Amino acid sequence: MKLFLDTANLDDIRAAAKLGVIHGVTTNPTLISREKGDLSAIIREIASLVDGPVFAEVIAQNAEGMIREGRELASIDKAVCVKIPMTEAGLTAVSALSKEGIPVCCTLVFSAAQALLASNAGARYVAPFIGRFDDIGYDGIEAVASIAEVLSDGEFGTEVVAASVRSPLHAVEAARAGADIATVPPKALFQMIRHPLTDAGLAKFMKDWADSGREA
Repeated sequence: MKLFLDTANLDDIRAAAKLGVIHGVTTNPTLISREKGDLSAIIREIASLVDGPVFAEVIAQNAEGMIREGRELASIDKAVCVKIPMTEAGLTAVSALSKEGIPVCCTLVFSAAQALLASNAGARYVAPFIGRFDDIGYDGIEAVASIAEVLSDGEFGTEVVAASVRSPLHAVEAARAGADIATVPPKALFQMIRHPLTDAGLAKFMKDWADSGREA
């Protein structure tokens, strides 16, 4: 399972990119709104920092507006993948943009039925939201597993992006559920590095080395 970083913050992206574990970046209107600067400039800078797709979402709610914005976003950089919400208008836009060769992620997907529709419309990615499922008392990982299962034949080549990941456990469980990608916020990504036994083991090695009287 690949890991994408879920942020539009350039400092966070630079820090994560140094690790060599990030294969893309996802943004949304909320994340972009937190950053200063022109949208196009932010997207171009992100694309220069990662070797993989950069997801940018439309704001329009009607199909014509989504298609127009999708084309504009795709023109910013060849790495851009356009995010379209799962609505009737969204499916129309997904179909139109996909036929033009523009990669599309259908976002705000919460059921296998929605994922099937998005895949048939030509979406390269579908993004079920784990955390938002959990917030209302449902099992987000189970939803990811269901979606991964119905798309597993690969007929349309649609990949499952586990979104709204809030912890290292979410990321691991998404991988076990069959997600192709998990998009994680910077905090969760860096939490994945740490383990108390790793810290304790390293401290023991350093103490033993110091006690031996050898120089570092």
